[in-house]
Amino acid sequence: MHRLAEANADTTKRMASAALKTDLLRALNSPDAFSRDFSTVPLSRIDAPDGKFRLFTWNIPMEDGSHLFEGLLLVRNGKKVAVVELHDQTATLGVPERTALSADRWYGALYYAVIPVKSGGKVLYTLLGWKGYSKVEVRKVVEVLSFKGGTPRFGAEVFEVFDAKGKVERIRKSRLVFGFNFQVSMSLKWEEASARIVYDHLSPSRQDLDGQWPFYGPDMSYDAYVWERNHWAYQRDIDARDTGRDGKPWNKPPRE
Repeated sequence: MHRLAEANADTTKRMASAALKTDLLRALNSPDAFSRDFSTVPLSRIDAPDGKFRLFTWNIPMEDGSHLFEGLLLVRNGKKVAVVELHDQTATLGVPERTALSADRWYGALYYAVIPVKSGGKVLYTLLGWKGYSKVEVRKVVEVLSFKGGTPRFGAEVFEVFDAKGKVERIRKSRLVFGFNFQVSMSLKWEEASARIVYDHLSPSRQDLDGQWPFYGPDMSYDAYVWERNHWAYQRDIDARDTGRDGKPWNKPPRE
C-alpha cells in the first residue's frame, strides 16, 4: 500500500495496486481470513456485525483528478467462504442512483460504515462511503449491499425521495449520491443513539448553479434517513448538533 501512496505516474499506480490486490487475495484465501487481524493494513475495511462479510476497498488517484476504485469482498455463505472482486464501472453508469448493480458493475467507493437493517426477513447492509470523483468534485455515497446465496448485489429501491413539489416519488432510489466542491467537507454518519443516518444538506453557492455539484457545499442545515420497516424514510431540517466529520479516506486528493 505504501508503494501505491508513493507512486506518481498512473502506470506506476496501477502496477502498485495490482501488486496490492495479489497480496490481499492471497491473505483472504487463507483459512483464517475471517479472524485475521488486518488493522495494520492501510485500507478501508468494514466487517459485517453478523460475520457475513469483510469488505476491503481502496482508491487509485489518477493524474487527471479522477479516481479508480478497487474492492475485495470476503463472503461467508453457510460453511462456504468465497472472495469476490469488485470492478469499478463508474464511467459507464449514467444514472447511478437508479441502477441495481453487481460485483462486475460496481459504483466504486471507500466504505467506512455499515448499518444492517431487515426487510421482509432479508438483511440489507447499508454502507456509507467516500468517492473521489474529479479535480473539482468529491462525492459521498449511501449504498446497499445484499446477498442472494453468496452472490453480492449492490443497490435496492429503499431510499425515499421527494419531487420538486414536495411529494414522495413513487419509485425510490437504489442508492444516494451527494456531490460537492473538493475544497469543503460533508458530514455523513450513522448516529447510533438516534438510529438515523445524518448528513449535511448541500446547496449551490449561487442559485444559477443549481444541479452543478462542483459548486455545492454544506449550508449549515442537516437532513437524515430513518429506517421504517422496509425503506429509509427521509427527514429534512433535523436538529443535529456536533455531528462531527468522519469517513476520512485513504489517498484523499490534496487541496490546492
